[in-house]
Amino acid sequence: MNRKTLVLPAVVGLLAPVLAACGSTDSGAGGGNAIVVGTTDQLVASEENPAPLDPAIGYEAGVWNVLRQTVQTLTTVPGGGEPVPEAAQSCTFTDNANESYRCTLRAGLKFADGTPVTAEDVKFSIQRVIDINSDSGPVGLLANIDTIETKGSDQVIFHLNTPDATFPYKLATPAAGIVPKGKYPAKEARDGFQVDGSGPYTMKPQVEDGRVTRIAFTKNPSYKGELKVLNDKVEMDLFPDADAMGKALEEKKIHMMTRAMSPEQARDMLVKPKEGIELTEMPGLAISYLGFNTKDPVVNKSVRQAMAQIIDRGEIAGKVYGTTAEPLYSLIPSSITGHTNAFFNKYGEPSAAKAAQTLRNAGVKTPVKFTLHYTNDHYGSATAKEFKALQAQLNGSGLFDVDVQGKEWSKYRPEQKRGDYAAYGMGWFPDFPDPDNYTAPFLDKNNFLNSPYRSQEAQNVLIPKSRRAADRSAAATTYEKLQDIVATDVPVLPIWQGKQYVASRSGVAGVERSVSATSELQLWELNKTNA
Repeated sequence: MNRKTLVLPAVVGLLAPVLAACGSTDSGAGGGNAIVVGTTDQLVASEENPAPLDPAIGYEAGVWNVLRQTVQTLTTVPGGGEPVPEAAQSCTFTDNANESYRCTLRAGLKFADGTPVTAEDVKFSIQRVIDINSDSGPVGLLANIDTIETKGSDQVIFHLNTPDATFPYKLATPAAGIVPKGKYPAKEARDGFQVDGSGPYTMKPQVEDGRVTRIAFTKNPSYKGELKVLNDKVEMDLFPDADAMGKALEEKKIHMMTRAMSPEQARDMLVKPKEGIELTEMPGLAISYLGFNTKDPVVNKSVRQAMAQIIDRGEIAGKVYGTTAEPLYSLIPSSITGHTNAFFNKYGEPSAAKAAQTLRNAGVKTPVKFTLHYTNDHYGSATAKEFKALQAQLNGSGLFDVDVQGKEWSKYRPEQKRGDYAAYGMGWFPDFPDPDNYTAPFLDKNNFLNSPYRSQEAQNVLIPKSRRAADRSAAATTYEKLQDIVATDVPVLPIWQGKQYVASRSGVAGVERSVSATSELQLWELNKTNA
């Protein structure tokens, strides 16, 4: 999950529509004046996760897309650029070492229920994420905080354990969302689906059998901040798959379909435009990769290296995803400063012969047999095809005997974190578009995957060093070393980098700004037109 950084030319700027069609503006979606947005994200409460929308727990793109609309943060990152104050009036480092960060709140800031927002609320909100310390939550983004100090009702100072030039970006994530003390317990999660905050919208979820089916976002009249809200109400409909979402768009039941359109839908709309529907292409920073339980001897280092040598990323991207993905040879996408093609530099073109030599040198008997796991309801309908293609490539080499198995995310994620899978597929929607967020979440302590992999050089030397660079481009050499470590040890294996497509009915403006490069929904950008 996701978001922040320096000004990146590849990220910042207007997002270009690649296809437009004319049609009626009279969509009956949602009734009234609400703009209705479709998504295939699933928000499910379970015994293992009864609080999916608590900012201390939720660390998925779909969850953050709800929190972004409702919970305010001290800073925000407009257009993927540099952080600016949001709930804060001003924020700045107060020392040259980037270890003390002070924010002053806007005057008159209120939660949606009219309660004043104070510095103590900010401290409470962020401290509870640290105290709850959810193993699947976003606490890693705040792990560098030593103490939180308040001065008066409007000043909060963060004292950090080590220098961190990326900290202003982390404060822009829902992990640092400000919630009212009266509605959130300090030491445990808040069960259910209700979210309360001081953000641009209030929300009302519709729930059936522990699953959210619709959320009504209503403009918060008490909101004060950087964002300009261009509509009064947006409704989010949650669909079981992309086909159902696409049908709803064609039948004018929704105005826009977002995460996750299928590659086939994007291709069909590009080849044969549909009357009254517009397709917008946007920059994308999401990545897909394989993860490993590096303690499992079945996927030891030589096996992982052999997989890196065999897998044909170009074939996966081209045949499975078409125009919506491109091969990725590093955890850091090509459009992010500091990217190198570390895996290509080390392994070159796919080669079963070289992979066989790697396994022979390590004394590994072939074929290597294991199950490659994936989630069948979280990243889009093409995931199953991707893993069938990976299976075919690995088994086609004669060096592997791999089965593939899909499972619902609500079961998949807990099992993955427990280490039940030797090898598994995951996606990453960045918290902020900086190379730090493509390295630290996978290599640092308390990493997102709960991986047993450890690189002392990465954790103790390179990651701290990279964060000392206020000029983020100055950290490029450090990130090159981190990428080389990943390519050598292969604790994760990057596969592809995605593009984003959004389809919308004519008569809805702001679509090109409604989804950021880091896949964040920005519903406040939408409004209806008569054009």
